Amino acid sequence: MNKQDNKWVLITGGAKRIGAEVARTLHARGMNLAVHYNSSNQDAESLSNELNEIRANSTLIFGANLTSDDAVEGLIPDVLSKTGRLDVLINNASTFYPTPIDDITHDDWDSLIGTNLKAPMFLCKHAAKHLRETRGSIVNMVDIHASKPLSKHPIYGPAKSG
Repeated sequence: MNKQDNKWVLITGGAKRIGAEVARTLHARGMNLAVHYNSSNQDAESLSNELNEIRANSTLIFGANLTSDDAVEGLIPDVLSKTGRLDVLINNASTFYPTPIDDITHDDWDSLIGTNLKAPMFLCKHAAKHLRETRGSIVNMVDIHASKPLSKHPIYGPAKSG
């Protein structure tokens, strides 16, 4: 038995791009996946089907809008109710779009800060007890723009750098 067998990873924003590649890599190493998506339901279902064909019942999908406090608060319990455990939390979900300073709205602020900073912090909080029990890990994904801000993205850089 592989030491990764029966371990569960929750990866937010796991349906596409980097999240999907991280999911495939971890799955290939024997991990089971709880793949979170916001609006990428079809991508999440496709990835889940792909990985479950390789190893049955190894991937589940969970939809949640991470700008909603209720959705963030409910995601970890939802995952645990279906998997029975949590070994790794990967905060990968991200919102990214330009917000020229003259055009910034409160909705932009709430969206970018909510997805990139607030949700990861509260997911860590809600997962901490369970990760202590499994001697698990948290991985927070950032990108170069946390330390090298982009023009016309005055919210994104600070949100990613925390």
